[in-house]
Amino acid sequence: MSGVVDLAAVKAAQEAKAKAEQARAEAARQGGGGAVSPADLVIDVDEAGFEHDVLQRSTEVPVVIDFWAEWCQPCKQLSPVLERLAVEYDGRFLLAKIDVDANQMLMQQFGVQGIPAVFAVVAGQALPLFQGAAGEAQIRQTLDQLVQVAEQRFGLTGLTVDPDAEPGGGARAAQDVPAGPHDTLLEAAVRALDEGDLSGAVQAYKNVLADDPGNPEAVLGLAQAELLQRVQGLDPVKVRKDAAEKPQDVAAQIAAADLDLVGGHVEDAFGRLIETVGRTAGDDRNTARVRLLELFEVVGAEDPRVIAARRALARALF
Repeated sequence: MSGVVDLAAVKAAQEAKAKAEQARAEAARQGGGGAVSPADLVIDVDEAGFEHDVLQRSTEVPVVIDFWAEWCQPCKQLSPVLERLAVEYDGRFLLAKIDVDANQMLMQQFGVQGIPAVFAVVAGQALPLFQGAAGEAQIRQTLDQLVQVAEQRFGLTGLTVDPDAEPGGGARAAQDVPAGPHDTLLEAAVRALDEGDLSGAVQAYKNVLADDPGNPEAVLGLAQAELLQRVQGLDPVKVRKDAAEKPQDVAAQIAAADLDLVGGHVEDAFGRLIETVGRTAGDDRNTARVRLLELFEVVGAEDPRVIAARRALARALF
């Protein structure tokens, strides 16, 4: 679960975090109507409801998927444990049960080879957890890691559970939050990215930030779009050759760090620029420092690798 940086996933996480916060704020304004019943923490999902019940809900809370079948004896041992833990974890994850006999297409899409099989979906990203029988201690360890990653990397803190809430009421979905004043511009920026119009995306995000400098989605989107714009057309072989042969060349190190990050080598990108900061001075040092801060924006302030790199940068500066 701690693999390379997927820029699309990071973007989705930031959007999910912002919309979930809006949903919680709106529920609070309406008198706390955002809580769910413990009975709503375990749901049956089929192919027709998968997009809403799993993909959309995964922008609010990690969704653990239990692939099972009536004839599967190990499933009958595992499923009750997962159901009990879903309630015990008090909204930190949602359990979605999928009957493989009735939902062959979903089974194939996830590449399930045998059951029981357990996956998770976080901010639209699928993660395999384990397959076959598992002890409760192993399951707890896996779930603990899942909820930690969901919170640290994706800002998903789970659902508010109220034992007195009516089953089936559910929290107000994040997608039901009224559109914000900049949603049209943000959607235009996303379309521009999808179409490869990086200049258009950059300008759209800047337009949002001109009116709302702290907009988290625009800050992240601009950092991503500018990063992709910088690496567009670069010759990776030449960039890495220049960086290896010219350790004092700040521009060469910055270009290599950009490529490192796009390739998912987060620690390499951060470490390269921290070393550059440490061995330079004046304008060169500041240039490397500013680029490093921009890369922090792409990965996200809550990411443990960013937190560690900030400490290392402070040591290099002082």
